[in-house]
Amino acid sequence: MEYGSVLVFVILAFCLGAVLIMKKDTIPPKLKRGMAIIALTMILVAFFLIVYNLLTMGSSPNGG
Repeated sequence: MEYGSVLVFVILAFCLGAVLIMKKDTIPPKLKRGMAIIALTMILVAFFLIVYNLLTMGSSPNGG
């Protein structure tokens, strides 16, 4: 698995969530709900990828 791309996705997902939390007063109401759902989905996928990578950390990449 590409650990670099997973790491970039995790960082970007958490940054998007942080920006939405910090700037919640300046985001237009029409965009707020959609962006929150997208950020929540990205953060959930990021948590799944973190757990998956932790569980498969010791296994060899070629299965042997």
